[in-house]
Amino acid sequence: MKLWKRNAVVAAIVLFVCVAVYLNWSYQQESTDVGKTLGQATLVDGKTKDPLLASAAPSPAESGTGAQPSGTSTGYFASARLNRQQARDSALTMLRETVDSDSAEEAARTEAGEAIETLASATVSEAQIENLVIAKGYTDCVAFISDGGVSVVVSATENGLQDADVARITEIVTGETGVPASQIKIIEAEG
Repeated sequence: MKLWKRNAVVAAIVLFVCVAVYLNWSYQQESTDVGKTLGQATLVDGKTKDPLLASAAPSPAESGTGAQPSGTSTGYFASARLNRQQARDSALTMLRETVDSDSAEEAARTEAGEAIETLASATVSEAQIENLVIAKGYTDCVAFISDGGVSVVVSATENGLQDADVARITEIVTGETGVPASQIKIIEAEG
């Protein structure tokens, strides 16, 4: 019983650390989008009355005309991450209720504890996959780990995903999760 409680506490701490790492990474990504405000809205002509953004907003000459704004696909990725986190939070709440319930059978509590550990492990792996894919030069990425395999959504590239891109991403996912290539889906998100 004590071992199980200790494992549950360790899993919860790991989960919180993963969330903190993700939030830190997410905040750093958002802070690099100069000229953006809440909701990822693009400022018209780079003009703002916000004193914090006024000095950082690009001038019309810097932003260029006719160019596609950077980060146009970030809306999908932010939404996907938010949906994934909300679903995970809901599942975690139910699992914790089972673990903390005095009326639940010991087997159910054990299974719930193991599910929490699995959830924490998947969270860490997803964050690591996303960071490694972005480090390879892709604009954005979101990973989903499930029992059926791993799905990775990558931002659209200029020439589309080539075989070399798929191989590179597959290698990252396989190295991080041990999932065979046949269970990995790589999807290119349209801007």
